[in-house]
Amino acid sequence: MDEEEEEVTDLKLQLFHNTVREHIIFLLLIILLYFSSYVVVSRFRRSDRDDLYSNDEDEVLVYRISFWLCTFTLAVAEGAAMLLPVSIASNEVLLLYPNSYYVKWLNSSLIQGLWNHVFLFSNLSLFIFLPFVYLFTESTGFVGHKKGILPRVYETFTVFMLMAVIVLVLTAVLSAVFGIQKLQFFWFLNLGSVHLPFLYSCVSFLGVMLMLICTPYGFVRLFGVVNQVLVRPMLRRDVNEEFSAFYMEEASVKRKLAHIELHNVSISDATNGHRNGRSRGYLPPSLLQQSLVHLYQRKAMGHDVSEQQLELNERLRELDSERKELDKQRKSSTFQRTFVYPLAMLLLLFCTGMTILLVVQNTLELLIGIKALPLSTRQFTLGISSLSKLGPFGAGLEVCLIFYLGATSVVGFYSMPFMRNVRPKRRQTSLPQLMLNCGFMLVLSSALPLLSRIIGITNFDLLGDFGAIEWLGNFQIVLLYNLVFGTTTALCLANKFSATVRRELRARLVENYVLFTNYMSFIN
Repeated sequence: MDEEEEEVTDLKLQLFHNTVREHIIFLLLIILLYFSSYVVVSRFRRSDRDDLYSNDEDEVLVYRISFWLCTFTLAVAEGAAMLLPVSIASNEVLLLYPNSYYVKWLNSSLIQGLWNHVFLFSNLSLFIFLPFVYLFTESTGFVGHKKGILPRVYETFTVFMLMAVIVLVLTAVLSAVFGIQKLQFFWFLNLGSVHLPFLYSCVSFLGVMLMLICTPYGFVRLFGVVNQVLVRPMLRRDVNEEFSAFYMEEASVKRKLAHIELHNVSISDATNGHRNGRSRGYLPPSLLQQSLVHLYQRKAMGHDVSEQQLELNERLRELDSERKELDKQRKSSTFQRTFVYPLAMLLLLFCTGMTILLVVQNTLELLIGIKALPLSTRQFTLGISSLSKLGPFGAGLEVCLIFYLGATSVVGFYSMPFMRNVRPKRRQTSLPQLMLNCGFMLVLSSALPLLSRIIGITNFDLLGDFGAIEWLGNFQIVLLYNLVFGTTTALCLANKFSATVRRELRARLVENYVLFTNYMSFIN
């Protein structure tokens, strides 16, 4: 009897120590993610005093609270983006070192708790923190109350509760329409178990649909970003000679502009001299007639001069940008020009090709019936078997492709035309723009594990409430998503790499058509 009690006590102590260890690890991860998010947000936030009202202590406190919550939201977004890569890497580490003392802390309970915490904080950030922060910054307090923090908190809380009631009622109606649960009188009793997960599934579905648009466009746009950042190899080019030619042409254009400006000054002086002579009344008639004729001729040339000046200014801007690009190529090292640029392009082509192949394979397996739907229905245990046929190499490839998908979706999202006014700029982003961008990042990051699982990048099950999203079990939605994603990506890449050939063919066809019409008109 005493031995059984000691075993029970040992199990309770072990469970207690495991729980404390997991919470310490979670706290360290949150601190690390918050610090990295703080560095990113501080890089983009406006550095002047347009947002930070230093003369009002209440405004300073409101700004700091809003800034902290925006940083926390971005930290949650980073955690959501790293869920699948960390889980895949943890599974492979446990397979490689099953009996190692240094990885005893890495277990299924820790990874499951990580997914649950990210899901919880994602819901809090999307539905509570960001709306509350926006209302808090826009609030002024109720009419008749003194100015201060408490009146603004009361107003924010009141408006937020009204909005929450409206959103929850709409969620209950939608859940009843889609047949998830019947609308009953005490529907609010199932708020945490039914309606909030349904609301998050709707947001995740919107995020996945947004990534369906952004990711194929990001595949194409990322090649342009690499072309802008890295220096291309110079084959059979003398950059120093081209730089000297551009420099001399730029000097010539500047001399022409200076001559035109001197010409405009002489016209204005002649006009003023003519007016002064007429006002004083001592200009001879012959000289007056000659000066008028000369003045009218120079004014008639003024329109052509102004057009020429505009063309020269435009050419000067082009020469300046091209000269800077050549100067960048001159200063770059031979290793960077010869190896880094081709290697980056090959990596982009490899990752894009692997993604398309995996999407095609996943689509075929779904049609045949080999591949299961991404809806998770079982408890996953780490360290039992590798989820990739290639072992650790395949797992590493899956992690790289997941990060690649995240990068392409972000690049494609911020390259969209409707995001030009919202796109963050260094040291020029206001607080409302920071809130909006942090919200977008959280939506995209939360949808990244779903996207990776839907298109078959990995076979790792979605843990926690991520795997319980209802629409992941719909065969038509998953299959149609794979078909649209693969087709759109292939068409975007074909359009990107065949654009130059198509332009050249079009120019040749137009040239041949013009020659043919001229020949026929000559014969007739």
